[in-house]
Amino acid sequence: MTRKLLTALFFLLPCITFAQNDSVIVDTVYAYNNPLRQKKHFWKGAAETTGINVAVHCFDRFVMNEDFAKVNFNTIHHNLQTGFVWDNDQFSTNLFAHPYHGNLYYNSARSSGLSFWESAPYALGGSLMWETCGEIEPPAINDLMATTFGGICIGEVTHRISDIILNDSQHGFRRFLREFAATVICPMKGFNRIISGDAWRIRDKYYKYHDAKRFPVDLSISLGDRYLADNGALFRGEQNPFLNFYMEYGDPFNDSENKPYDFFYIEATFGFSGNQPLINGLHILGRIWSAPVFTGNNVTAEFGIFQHFNYYDSKPVKNGTSLTPYRISEAASFGPGIIFSFPQVGALTRLEQRLFLSAILLGGTKSDYYNVIDRDYNMGSGFSIKTKTHMEFRDFGRFILHLDYYRIFTWKGYEGKDLANTDPLYLNAQGDKGNAALLIVNPIWEIDFRGALSGVLSGSYYVRNTHYKYYSDVLAKTFELRIGLTYHF
Repeated sequence: MTRKLLTALFFLLPCITFAQNDSVIVDTVYAYNNPLRQKKHFWKGAAETTGINVAVHCFDRFVMNEDFAKVNFNTIHHNLQTGFVWDNDQFSTNLFAHPYHGNLYYNSARSSGLSFWESAPYALGGSLMWETCGEIEPPAINDLMATTFGGICIGEVTHRISDIILNDSQHGFRRFLREFAATVICPMKGFNRIISGDAWRIRDKYYKYHDAKRFPVDLSISLGDRYLADNGALFRGEQNPFLNFYMEYGDPFNDSENKPYDFFYIEATFGFSGNQPLINGLHILGRIWSAPVFTGNNVTAEFGIFQHFNYYDSKPVKNGTSLTPYRISEAASFGPGIIFSFPQVGALTRLEQRLFLSAILLGGTKSDYYNVIDRDYNMGSGFSIKTKTHMEFRDFGRFILHLDYYRIFTWKGYEGKDLANTDPLYLNAQGDKGNAALLIVNPIWEIDFRGALSGVLSGSYYVRNTHYKYYSDVLAKTFELRIGLTYHF
């Protein structure tokens, strides 16, 4: 009996060892399980946030020789005494560049081992430092809001997307491409990987940064042609190629993964035209928290709190009127939302309905009258309502319908001020006092071809109805059409 037992153990031992080793490999695949990565470097994040501001300031002052960068203790003291105003920078600077800059502050902390909530104050701190000490112009309340909240939103998304790309087990040119792409998407993480040596270190464990089973990814890329109508005219407009990226991260109905941004989607559209902005649109929705509210009869409903970031930008059509087709921003916005999933019926393989309501802390829309320095738009606060209907059909394709409604109120106007004797830097106005109602209707049809390729046809209808307190109201309507090919990864 003893001999038989020893013999059995002899043959079973390699299997047991293999199983144990396999278990260890499974448990140690992901970098977030690495005990060495559990350390939080608060001061490192603070030093890098400060370094970003110092580097940008030195470039502006000593390379570009910008007057606004010639700060001293007197200008800093003056900024602290003056307080915050509404500035007059251009639309892309205030409502895209500043949020992107805030993402660098945020990821200085996030890539130093800090969590979402621990990293958020760095976006605020970095913005405060720049507004008071980085330039001689008065600190801007809109910059502080856009940099902080927009920076957190863009920062967490870029942090997670870069994690999808990174893989420390690879080497050679493939490894270089992964590191390069991750650095382009999240520069501060790439910087920290270079100074730590992680950018070239090969690992046989702790080498993955994303678990696809926990956080599935739906990615598609579309390429085609866009027609942008001038003032709603059917045969007067502008054509240009476009490139669209859409990614949905995580499962909105997975309650076991309920940290901030465990579920989000991002959509970015680029236009290739010398007349139109390169970034035509950037849209992000990130879930902060959620809980199931109904499950039964194959119908599931998930309620949550979401952060919103929306950016639409265009310029007047070439050889058309002077009317800007659309210009809308939702830079700082939070609110409740609910997502329904309905049962499959026949060829209908997916039916989802999403509804979101948000409070807009900082938004922007085109002004027909305000034009001071570089600003031709109004800023303000308000609310938005958004719906998304997603229908997917077996062996055919899908139909998606977006309905977005924004209401932005401009509270602080410039009426009653002596404009002739007021420094524009200290005008301190949100724009033309009034409010703007903005409606966007966006149907999308996709027809599946062979494999992962499909044809896409979409349209967007824009309606802006702006009520001015001291000027005539303006109703503006236009549309755009897109046709192209979509590849689903």
